[in-house]
Amino acid sequence: MKSLVFIGTYKFGTSKEALTIAKEMGYEVILFTNKHSQLDFLEVNQVIFIDDLLNEQQVMNEIFLLQKIGKQICACVSFIDPYVSYAACLSKTLGLEPVSLRPLSIMENKIRLRETLKHLPITPAYWIIHPEDSLQNLKCKSHLPLIIKAPVSNGSKDVLMVKTPVKLTNTIHKLRDKYPNSSLLIEEFLEGSQYLIELVIQNDELKLMEVMEQDIDYNGKFIVSAYKYPAILEETLYKALTSHILTIVGELGFSSGSCHMEMKLVQNEWKLIEINPRMSGGVMNQIIEEGTGINLLKGILNTYLGKEPEFTKTRNKYVNARYLTVQSRGKLLKVKGKERALEHDGVKYVYIKPVAGAVLKKPYSMGDRYACIIAVSESEDQAEEIALRAAKEIKFYIEPF
Repeated sequence: MKSLVFIGTYKFGTSKEALTIAKEMGYEVILFTNKHSQLDFLEVNQVIFIDDLLNEQQVMNEIFLLQKIGKQICACVSFIDPYVSYAACLSKTLGLEPVSLRPLSIMENKIRLRETLKHLPITPAYWIIHPEDSLQNLKCKSHLPLIIKAPVSNGSKDVLMVKTPVKLTNTIHKLRDKYPNSSLLIEEFLEGSQYLIELVIQNDELKLMEVMEQDIDYNGKFIVSAYKYPAILEETLYKALTSHILTIVGELGFSSGSCHMEMKLVQNEWKLIEINPRMSGGVMNQIIEEGTGINLLKGILNTYLGKEPEFTKTRNKYVNARYLTVQSRGKLLKVKGKERALEHDGVKYVYIKPVAGAVLKKPYSMGDRYACIIAVSESEDQAEEIALRAAKEIKFYIEPF
């Protein structure tokens, strides 16, 4: 039986959807997980529980047992951090379709990525604070406001804005307590519109590049509240963006695989915010499919299988995906309005994440977004207007504590 091995998944979003799509493609889906709550996923043919998924020897032993009973492992993939390059390493060990292991590994560490691309004009000013460094005379203090990042964070966790010298040192101390042996990355804060770019590379060829604008809440955190697809860009800016992306891909030696970049347009100049070695999470597949007809996840899986991905657009629509958060901590009693939101013309999808009894809180990371609405229209403004109207229908009833 032809099988796909997945290393880790979330309960919602890209990584979960990939399991379903792999099964629809006719593959047996085998999930390696360290979460007991994922032992009965309907999308999975077989679940293998391992406490430490990064224990390569134990994972390989289980894969060899699968092969011994007749499973044909066609690819090892992951759509969640920190398992992306790890899954690529497993594929290499098994002699499967090669993907760009070293570039994926570089992307997983924000400091290593900055150091690799530091000579390019798209790189903003940055500073590295090592665990042993004194905080008395930080050179970056004169560049406030600043962004402090843990090098291996994801989903905007531990990515914090600081505006004063006191907040700078306090935040460094806080992150040092959480990551005692890790250096920290400090970057200049850049004003400008931010864009997400989904990429697929195969055999050194750029197979897909889809660009969308992000709405971001900057309340000390960096939570994306909406995605607007496709991004409206002047031709010169789009060409410059494409040129920068090809340069980045070449500098990294990224010849096969998928990733997404976040770029900011600062006074008509592009700056790289970060790169993640996987497709973006959440509802990204639905956004692109509603706008283009392309199933990006299916294309990515085919790329990792060494097959030609299908990225032909069958429609051109504007999509607005809007996320909802709450502004106080408490126990969720109920959520109302999903059905009314779905009644709005142009609303294609409404997802409510938490169930009654869950503890909700103000957003600290992308995982603290509790609902999503996808609206589609013939114009960007209309898609956004529909999504905003539908979002007003959703009400969270919370018992504070």
